[in-house]
Amino acid sequence: MAATDKTAVDSELPPKSEAAPPDAAAKCPFNYSLVDVALRVLVFAATLTSVVVMVTSKQTELVSVPGFPGFRLTLQAKFSQSPALVYLVAALSVTGLYSIITTLASVSLVLKPVYSKSFLLVFASLDVVFVGIVASATGAAGAVGYIGLKGNKHAGWTKICDIYDKFCQHTASSLALSLFAAILLVLLSMMSTFTLYKKIRH
Repeated sequence: MAATDKTAVDSELPPKSEAAPPDAAAKCPFNYSLVDVALRVLVFAATLTSVVVMVTSKQTELVSVPGFPGFRLTLQAKFSQSPALVYLVAALSVTGLYSIITTLASVSLVLKPVYSKSFLLVFASLDVVFVGIVASATGAAGAVGYIGLKGNKHAGWTKICDIYDKFCQHTASSLALSLFAAILLVLLSMMSTFTLYKKIRH
C-alpha cells in the first residue's frame, strides 16, 4: 500500500528539468558574431576611405628655389613621391581586401556556425598580422608627415606643409583613418581570441 502511495505521489510531481546542454549554457546574451561583422565592415570603410583620401592628395604650387631669389618652379606634391606613403596605400589596400573576405566569412558563421572554432582561430591569428601591417605603415607615414609639418633643422630638411597645406591635410586625414582601422583590428583580435577561449572552455 505504501509503495502504491509513493508511486502516486511521484506521478503527481512535475518532471525535473533536464540540465541545459553545454552549448546553451555557454551562450551569452551579447552577440559576438554580429559585432564581429559590424567591426569588419567598419575596417573596410576606414581603409577604403583612407586610401581614397591619400590617393587624391595632390597639390601643385609655385616654390621658390633656394639660392635663386625671384626664381620659382611649379612643383607637385603627391603620395607616390614618398615610399612610406606608398607603403601605407598598399597596406591599407590589402587590409581592405582582407576585411571583405573575413566579413563574408563572419556572415557565413552567423548563418551556419559549424566551423566556428576553426574560423575564430584563423581570424585571431590573421587579425594580429594585419594589426602589425597597418600599425607599421601608419607609423612610417606618420614620421614622414611629421617631417613635412615640422621639418628637421639638424638634417637640413625643410617643412612643406606651409606650402602644400591641402596635401598635408589630406595626408593627416588618411593617417587618422588608418589609425582608426588599426584600433578596430586590435578589438577584433581581442574579441576573436576571447570568443574562441569561451568556446574551448565550455
